[in-house]
Amino acid sequence: MSVLQLFILAGAAILLGQLKKGRTLALLAGSVFTIYWLQPVQSPANLTFWLPTITLLLTIFSWQLTMYSDEVDWKQNTPALLVMVGVVILMGANRYIQFEHVFITETPRMEWIGLTIAIMLSSTLPLTQFGARQPRRLLPILVVGLIVLFVIIKIPSAVTNIYQGVLDLRDKESSPGLTYFSWLGFSYIAFRLIHSTLDRIAGRLRAVSLSEYVNYVLFFPTVVAGPIDRIERFVSDLNRPAELDRRDWLDAGTRFFTGMFKKFILADGLAWIALNETFARDIHSPGWTWLLLYAYSLRIFFDFSGYTDIAIGLGRFLGIRLPENFNIPYLKPNLTLFWNSWHMTLTQWFRSYFSNPLMRTLRTRDWHLPAYSIILVTQVGTMILIGLWHGITINFVLWGVWHGMGLFVQNRWSDLTRTHLVPENISPGILFSLKVVGVILTFNFVSLGWLFFILPTPDLTWSVMLKLFGVGL
Repeated sequence: MSVLQLFILAGAAILLGQLKKGRTLALLAGSVFTIYWLQPVQSPANLTFWLPTITLLLTIFSWQLTMYSDEVDWKQNTPALLVMVGVVILMGANRYIQFEHVFITETPRMEWIGLTIAIMLSSTLPLTQFGARQPRRLLPILVVGLIVLFVIIKIPSAVTNIYQGVLDLRDKESSPGLTYFSWLGFSYIAFRLIHSTLDRIAGRLRAVSLSEYVNYVLFFPTVVAGPIDRIERFVSDLNRPAELDRRDWLDAGTRFFTGMFKKFILADGLAWIALNETFARDIHSPGWTWLLLYAYSLRIFFDFSGYTDIAIGLGRFLGIRLPENFNIPYLKPNLTLFWNSWHMTLTQWFRSYFSNPLMRTLRTRDWHLPAYSIILVTQVGTMILIGLWHGITINFVLWGVWHGMGLFVQNRWSDLTRTHLVPENISPGILFSLKVVGVILTFNFVSLGWLFFILPTPDLTWSVMLKLFGVGL
């Protein structure tokens, strides 16, 4: 997102936050509009229209299956459906309006848009009734389907092959192939959909209206870079937004502008010297390589935490308090505390839906596994999945193994030294020194792990890692 776009979103958030009537529907219209407006221009261009439209249909479909027919008030939900239809028509009509500063003009023909609207309007009630009869069969299928779609999107070659297959089926050999693909916010959207579905399966999700559900999934401050909120907490704030006094306005504005400073001054400034693939191949000095690696570590923090601050500030303009996502992670003295402070909502999501259930399963099964092996499996498995969430490549797998093994070693070390390093028996000076050493070791361990993020192949990653220590120059 550009600076101008963020200021426009801030203005919209301030205006929407002042509404007393129709606020939820207005926010719904704004969020649906935003997923079209911010969607990067694709090649072919009509994907810029279809990807947000599929996002919208998928969100409606997920709501249909997670709500049972006796919980649905169609008099309440019809206005929300009509608002979404209106936004789709508006975006599609830009083929004729041709207001290029807002949205692409190469939208599909109106008959295709009409078909999309017909699907939105006609499928809702039957799907809800069917879901009421067989929820336990449909909901796991929905979760699996979302995961499969997520995996496909994270593999560029798979997307290209599927698109080419569609062209072949339509006998469109002369049409241009897929040259650019980016689905705005799908990583976060998919996790919100999976979260709500799993909570429905577990019986933890109460009924929510269509406008509440779509607002949660597509909430425009968080659609690009999180944080990943919980639906119950979000809906509570949505229905009872905080009244902002002078101090609240100051806090919201400070948070927004702090995020802008982090992202567009610090992170974008560090991008000029941060390690990248070109620098990794051209620089042969260990000292310079370390400097560029540290610059990348700071850049990724300021970029990501900056976007989080912007989202939290926008949410506060709307009277919604989004969860925190960062808590000075680079000043933590061990890896466990680092991961309790870095992208906290993602870590908590995997802890709730993968790590804790897996650990309970391994402990309750009659396998008599030693405790350390259960810890090893859960920590390495969780970190590999977090790596794959960023992209399905061997380097992201290795990044997960790197952090999973680091967490395991740190866990074993903590158990080994627990009886020897009792804080009450150690002087404050030694405790402070141990903390400083822990911060330095953790920061360098995390920084080395970023090599798997920066570089495309394990060979180049290993080469740069050796270069950092003066080997192979």
